[in-house]
Amino acid sequence: MYFDYFGLKEAPFRITPNTEYWYAGGQRGEMLAALLYAIGQGEGIIKVVGEVGSGKTMLCRKLVAQLPGTIDSVYLGNPTLTPDDMLAAILADLGIDTPESGRQARLAQLNATLLARHGAGRRVVAFVEEAQGIALDNLEFLRLLTNLETATDKLLQIVLFGQPELDVQLADPRIRQLKDRITLSLNLSPLTESEVGEYLRARLSVAGYRGPDLFPPALIARLTHLSGGLSRRINVLADKILLAAYAGQTHTLTPAHLDAAASDADIQPADGTTRPPRLPRWAWLGTGVAAGLGLLAFVAWQARSQAVPPPAPPPRTAATPQATPAVPVDRVTELARQTERWLATAAPGTHVIQLASAKEAAQAAVLLGDLNAATPQPVRVLHGLSQGAPAWMILAGEFPDRPAAMAALRSMPAAPAGAPFLRTVGKMRRVVLPTG
Repeated sequence: MYFDYFGLKEAPFRITPNTEYWYAGGQRGEMLAALLYAIGQGEGIIKVVGEVGSGKTMLCRKLVAQLPGTIDSVYLGNPTLTPDDMLAAILADLGIDTPESGRQARLAQLNATLLARHGAGRRVVAFVEEAQGIALDNLEFLRLLTNLETATDKLLQIVLFGQPELDVQLADPRIRQLKDRITLSLNLSPLTESEVGEYLRARLSVAGYRGPDLFPPALIARLTHLSGGLSRRINVLADKILLAAYAGQTHTLTPAHLDAAASDADIQPADGTTRPPRLPRWAWLGTGVAAGLGLLAFVAWQARSQAVPPPAPPPRTAATPQATPAVPVDRVTELARQTERWLATAAPGTHVIQLASAKEAAQAAVLLGDLNAATPQPVRVLHGLSQGAPAWMILAGEFPDRPAAMAALRSMPAAPAGAPFLRTVGKMRRVVLPTG
C-alpha cells in the first residue's frame, strides 16, 4: 500500500501487539518496571486494569518477553474456561499434554509439577487476560491456586489483566479474600496529546521512516480527541490517514484525511461531540472494506482535483435500487470456492492485488462486473475476514514475489473504487472463511 510512498519497511500502525513497537511513554515504562519488580518478589496477586484498546495485551507481551530466565510463564486468555479447563491449560503450558481426570487429581498433578520446578530453581507466573469476564467462582478458584506453596515460597503467582469492570467484580464481598491478596494494582491511563505525538513518531521510526514529522501538531490534537488517547484507536486512525494521503499522492497530512479515516472506522469522539458530516460514500457497499470504503469519496475528490477523469455515473445511495449485477452471484461463490482450494496449495509468499471488498456476495458481483480488460489476471474472490467481519474481496493477478506484484500495482490505472494493495497467500490463509 503506502509503505514505499512514505519510505516505510512495514505497516507502522497494525493493531496486532508487536513488542518491537513497544512505547515506554505514558508511564508504560514505569509500569513495566513495577511489574517486573513485583514478580521478582514472588508474592501476592497483581492486577492491571485499562480501557478497551489501551494497550494491556502489549504490556503483557512485553512483560513476558523481559522475564528473567528462571521464570516460566503460562497464559490464560479465555475467560469462559471452567476450573478443570484452567488446570488443563496451565498444565499444557508447563509441558503436560495429558492431564489427569478430575479436579483433585489435576491439582495434585499441578502441585507436583510446580514443586519440581521450584526444586530446579524455577518459578511459574500465570498471566490471565480478559479477567473482567471471569465468573466470580472461577476468580475464587484462581485465588485458591495461589495457596500452592512450600514452607517459604509461593509456587504460582498470578497477574490479572482486565477492563475497568474487573474492579467492579473485585468489589463483590464474596471474593474479598482475592482482593486482599492483590499486592500491586496498576491502571493504564489514556495517552495525553504530547504522548500521542511521541507514540506516532516512535512507531514510524521503528517502521523505517526517516523524514520530517508527518503528523502536524494540530492534527495530533484532533487525533487525540477522536481516539480518546487509546492506542488501538490511534493505530486505526493513523493507518487510514496515511492511506488517504497516499491515495491523494501527498505527504501533507490534513484534517480532511482524519475526517475520512474517522468516518471509515466509525469512530466518534469520546465526549460525544459530532464530527463534520461524512464525505459521500457508496452506502450500498457497507463497511468493513480493507482498503477503506469510507476513504473512497475522499480519494475520488482528490483525483478530480488533480486530473479530469472520464464521466462517472452518480454514486449509488442506500435508497437507490442496485443495478442487476453483470456477474451472477453464483459465479461469485464459485470463484470463492476456487480461491479456497487454491490457497490450500499455493506458495505462502505468492502475492495478489486486492482491488476492492464488499459485505455481500451480490455487491461483490457488481464490483466484478465493473472490471475491465486492464485488470491483471486471474481474477479471484476471497471470502474471509476483513477487519474482523466477513467480506467478499476481489483479488487480481498472481505474482511470485513482492517486487513483481508492486510493478503490476504501479502500472494499474487510478481506480475510482479505492487504492488497491498487496496481499500474500500466507496471510490470506489466516482469514479465509468456508463458502457453502
